[in-house]
Amino acid sequence: MTPCYQRIMLKISGEVLAGEKGFGFDYPTAAAIASRVRQCVELGSEVAIVVGGGNYWRGRSHPDMNRARADSIGMLATAMNSLALADALEQEGLRAKVMSAVDMPKIAELFTAEKAVEYLKQKIVLIFACGTGNPCFSTDSGAALRGVEIGADIFFKSTNVDGVYDKDPHRFPDAVKYDRLTHGEILAKGLGVMDASAAAICRENHLNTLVFNLNDPENIVRAARGEKIGTLVLCE
Repeated sequence: MTPCYQRIMLKISGEVLAGEKGFGFDYPTAAAIASRVRQCVELGSEVAIVVGGGNYWRGRSHPDMNRARADSIGMLATAMNSLALADALEQEGLRAKVMSAVDMPKIAELFTAEKAVEYLKQKIVLIFACGTGNPCFSTDSGAALRGVEIGADIFFKSTNVDGVYDKDPHRFPDAVKYDRLTHGEILAKGLGVMDASAAAICRENHLNTLVFNLNDPENIVRAARGEKIGTLVLCE
């Protein structure tokens, strides 16, 4: 079977990597994700990943804390997750490499789009750490930006719900799920599936997004095969 998408940009939240513990890095959860990434590579897809850092750090620990410093701590949290996920991928027999938006030569290679594309063509799974390398931008924005830079065919935005809803399905039983919509509609309706910067980057650079539930890691493979899951967010 051939993949539906040749080059995939996969975003994984830090909270997912915490597993049922709710904090820190849960290796069995990462191993389950790594196993499905291996299946995608075996299908023929090239896979790049951005992970959040919310399992270690979210926002400011105090309202008076400097925003740029707090965001720098968050970037370091994503670097820890990236290194641990790279190890889980290697345990699955994959070649994996961490590339960072922040220069840390003893830890990870500094990101350049040209080098990243070269690695992807060699079927090396890439994990992009430290978001965009700038404060005030989320890892959603970092994933969208990296997806554009590497020429991804699709942006897989994994969440803890099975797609995009008109309101929070965890709080409102009457929430309605969208099968398809556009990035413009996400911005106009104020839907919280991704931040406005990420949606705008995808819309302006014609990068379609598939939003799906990662509570079942098998959804990564289903999405790579082009099966109908989640919500497809299209460019206008």
